[in-house]
Amino acid sequence: GAVPKGNATKEFIESLQLKPGQVVYKCPKCCSIKPDRAHHCSVCKRCIRKMDHHCPWVNNCVGENNQKYFVLFTMYIALISLHALIMVGFHFLHCFEEDWTKCSSFSPPTTVILLILLCFEGLLFLIFTSVMFGTQVHSICTDETGIERLQRKNQRRQRRGSWKSVKETFGGAFSLHWFNPFSGPSHPKPLSDRDWVRQVSSVSDTENTETTTEEPSEERKDLDSAEKHEADGLVTSM
Repeated sequence: GAVPKGNATKEFIESLQLKPGQVVYKCPKCCSIKPDRAHHCSVCKRCIRKMDHHCPWVNNCVGENNQKYFVLFTMYIALISLHALIMVGFHFLHCFEEDWTKCSSFSPPTTVILLILLCFEGLLFLIFTSVMFGTQVHSICTDETGIERLQRKNQRRQRRGSWKSVKETFGGAFSLHWFNPFSGPSHPKPLSDRDWVRQVSSVSDTENTETTTEEPSEERKDLDSAEKHEADGLVTSM
């Protein structure tokens, strides 16, 4: 969901032919026009549409076009971790019932140590990825990213239905393709001119928007630690 860099030129903004009550947000960091629900990632050095967070595991942001893959990534790691724990449990039972020297090619003390380490690793990844999976599913169903939850008091937008948001993320009606990491969601449509423009209802709304582009210091710290969000620039036409 990356926004093209450097498109916030004077010529491009003029080509949008802004009407009274329309505003265009400009990111001062990557010189891009920010569509609605886009945020700047200081790690990727660009704005991302529907950015949830920057994930060091995949060395990329989780955003509009790759959230399905991140959900499947966490789900399958959780399932593999659960499978490893079950296999460890069966192996322990097998070794208790049989001779320890016959249940493994390693010595009994080494076998116990390896099983304990595998059990700890499997449990750790199971808990972590299960929490991440649940968080992502909740974000999709509520149509609200992690960054938007931090900024909830400043948001005034109408959310889509849960099922509609899920289908849009995973690509169409429910099918087995939802669980296939090689089957992507529906191809995103290129942004049109109207996608760059945001509409405000009155002059006072525009002025309020301008005064809230800089967050308070405490809120800024929370945003920087969670998603490395940067302040916005604003271009208006009244």
